[in-house]
Amino acid sequence: MPRPSDPVPRHTEHTEHAGPGGPAGRIRRFSRGERWIHRSTAALMGLCVATAACLYLPALAELVGRRHLVVTVHVWSGLLLVVPFLLGLASRAFRADLRRLGRFGPHDRVWLRAALRRDRVTRRPAGKFNAGQKVYAGWLAGAVLVMAGTGMLMWWTGLVPLVQRTAATFVHDWLALTVAVVLAAHIGKALGDPEARRGLRTGSVGRAWAEREHPLWRPGE
Repeated sequence: MPRPSDPVPRHTEHTEHAGPGGPAGRIRRFSRGERWIHRSTAALMGLCVATAACLYLPALAELVGRRHLVVTVHVWSGLLLVVPFLLGLASRAFRADLRRLGRFGPHDRVWLRAALRRDRVTRRPAGKFNAGQKVYAGWLAGAVLVMAGTGMLMWWTGLVPLVQRTAATFVHDWLALTVAVVLAAHIGKALGDPEARRGLRTGSVGRAWAEREHPLWRPGE
């Protein structure tokens, strides 16, 4: 039996059998198309957040200047956010993952209860996506649609009267702040899970990680 002081063996996955679509000990999690959808969406969302910060924070606004250009970049990056999603619908793998994200079963409720109670003892069952990822994906999709709608009302001022534009501005601004907080939490969670990041970068993850974090996931189904 190894002692606590013994070094942890590395690259043990290479002694296992090859998983579907990957080298020994690794299994395919995301297709190349899905990875590009994620990267494109992340880049556009980053542009939205960065330009919003330049518009609403006086110190950044003074530093950057060229307000009209910043507004234009902000508007178009927001409108283009739906493009990676729409193009992704041509991918069978992407459509399959959308169906997985849209299903919420009994095991997801168990996962959420354990997460909300910060229960580290109860096993958290999850398929390819856990309940937290499903909630995040659904919430962000709805938030993007609301942000796009309210943003268009603010940009094209002739669409609705002043009262509706004022309400749209209120919703847009506060929802933007909420999105920034949620994205920061999402990035923080990703920074704490190198293997999950590796899956998005390379498309494959370690078998041991998949069995531990997503025990109900059956690759290839």
